[in-house]
Amino acid sequence: MCSHQLNAIPSLLRGLIDDAAVFPPGNAPLPEALASHREHRNAWYAGLVGPLLLPSSKLADVPESDEPLRVGLIADTGIEAVSQVLAQLPPGVEITHVEARADDDEAMEALVAASTRWGLRVFAEIPMTADVSHALKTLGPTSITPKFRTGGETADKFPSPQTLATAIVGCAEQGLSFKLTAGLHRAVRHTDPETGFVHHGFANVLLAATDADGGAGVASVTDTLSITESGPLRDRIRGMLAHPRPLWVGFGSCSIVEPLEDLSGLSLVYEES
Repeated sequence: MCSHQLNAIPSLLRGLIDDAAVFPPGNAPLPEALASHREHRNAWYAGLVGPLLLPSSKLADVPESDEPLRVGLIADTGIEAVSQVLAQLPPGVEITHVEARADDDEAMEALVAASTRWGLRVFAEIPMTADVSHALKTLGPTSITPKFRTGGETADKFPSPQTLATAIVGCAEQGLSFKLTAGLHRAVRHTDPETGFVHHGFANVLLAATDADGGAGVASVTDTLSITESGPLRDRIRGMLAHPRPLWVGFGSCSIVEPLEDLSGLSLVYEES
């Protein structure tokens, strides 16, 4: 990646989107996902794009290439198999981090133990339930970062603004950053006309994380996540672009183009001539 490509993306937005092209609803075949990811990594907006997310079950299918490939490993074969996968990486593949589900205390304990062996950043996907504070307190003393699901193929996969706000504020209180996945293709909170599902907006989350980092409570963060007009979000974000992103590591998206279109439409990024 050239320096001018990185500089085209302001600090607030760098590495915001991990490329989840092979996951639903995109479900891109691996060869197509690899080709598209390399195009993204060589485009003017490359600084926006994080690693390619791949399930551990597909990693052996990655062909050899002279071009290095940064991969975020999704532990779909269970955390016990991750060590073996890491020991047999295809040539040219660099694993940036591991993501795994931790639905209960037992799974969390196993993930914490495994993470010390891997020597990589680890994200634990935890349910956003009424007991999310318990999971966050468990993660607080560890080096593991929580990950929350913000969408999916059914309406119940989309948490309410208050539920997401509770998780974000909980992370701020525990000194934790966080990652999100699914349902965040667009900048502003909206209703999908095809499904009727109400999606969170990633611009809303940018401001919500900033507010929580500054000490805002659940009610205030809920209000920010509930905004459906682009103007107030855009105006605040423009004043933050030169600063690093607080709390929020970023999100996985099966589309890079859709978030980029919204960022361009809000004049938050643009291709330098």
